[in-house]
Amino acid sequence: MVKVLAINSSPNMKRGTTALLLNQFLKGMKDKGAETELFYTSKLNINSCKSCLNCWFSVEEKCSQRDDMDIILPKIADADIFIVASPIFVDGLTGPMKTLIDRMLPLLDPHVELRDGHCRHPVRKYSKPGKVVLVSSCAWWKKDNFDPMIMHVQAMCANMGREFAGALVRPHAGAMMYLKATGGSVDDIFEAIREAGQDIIEKGEMSIDNLKIISRELVPIDSYIQNFNQNMTSNIKSIRGK
Repeated sequence: MVKVLAINSSPNMKRGTTALLLNQFLKGMKDKGAETELFYTSKLNINSCKSCLNCWFSVEEKCSQRDDMDIILPKIADADIFIVASPIFVDGLTGPMKTLIDRMLPLLDPHVELRDGHCRHPVRKYSKPGKVVLVSSCAWWKKDNFDPMIMHVQAMCANMGREFAGALVRPHAGAMMYLKATGGSVDDIFEAIREAGQDIIEKGEMSIDNLKIISRELVPIDSYIQNFNQNMTSNIKSIRGK
């Protein structure tokens, strides 16, 4: 059975658009018999890395800090598929997700080897050479706003000896929710997300066609900007009482 570990670092947890994508993705995986487990960073106590390198040089080869990484790290090491789910925050991953990734250092040996022309740390034997999938949403209209985040996760995979199995992303995600609420159809997006989950379990990869459907244009950019600014003005007036 394929073991899937998903970490959602959206502060909105179950209520956010990242969760909307992730839950459908996990449903597709379950349909093909995968064992899935989901955690929210907002419910985890994970401290920042101290850079003490106790995880490298101590006899125990473990982090000096005792927090919820004691639970999460073994699950990452044992996952066939690790899902990094995060909305875009200032062009990248949320802070809690970056903190979690920093704390994955114990999965690596302190020595250095040449791998694909780069100096990398060897992966410790107890950590599976599994896949990593990025799931993300953002308010920006264009898909290329995800590029910095994708590059970051790809770099993490190279360092951690994992295969980057693709990015499932949804730009101008608020428009998806607006269309759903106003009677517009986004059923093809949800179906494509579920199929992407099924495919990665059954075939080991997500189809390009499904990923294109998931990130397809929902509204013209001029309409998007107009509606976005109207909503912002309305929110400002509501909060300020003017």
